[in-house]
Amino acid sequence: MAENGNREALDDLIALLRRQISDLTEQATAASGSGSEERLSDLLNEKQDRLNELLKERSAGEG
Repeated sequence: MAENGNREALDDLIALLRRQISDLTEQATAASGSGSEERLSDLLNEKQDRLNELLKERSAGEG
């Protein structure tokens, strides 16, 4: 049962990161040409790296 709760928490984090990546992508599109592009790119990369880690963790738990 604890595993199910952990899985739900993991799924929630994955969903949150996906929303954040989507929001940052929209911001990056709107910020085209501004000095904030690099910062947004860094944030996107950080979020994507974390998402990839969580997806691996979730896959490992399924196997």
